[in-house]
Amino acid sequence: MAFFRQYIAPLLIVLMFLVALVAVTARAFLPSDLSAPAPIDDISYLLKVDNTDNMIL
Repeated sequence: MAFFRQYIAPLLIVLMFLVALVAVTARAFLPSDLSAPAPIDDISYLLKVDNTDNMIL
């Protein structure tokens, strides 16, 4: 168990970090330019408008 804690677990952590680093860095080289802000679609479907004169409590 000590071998796993001293050698295998830190190696897995470093490998996971490197994979995440490569994935984030690769975004800069994609042709769709993911560094641009996200587009904002019409959000009117999120707003519920009650046109009646009844009060909702």
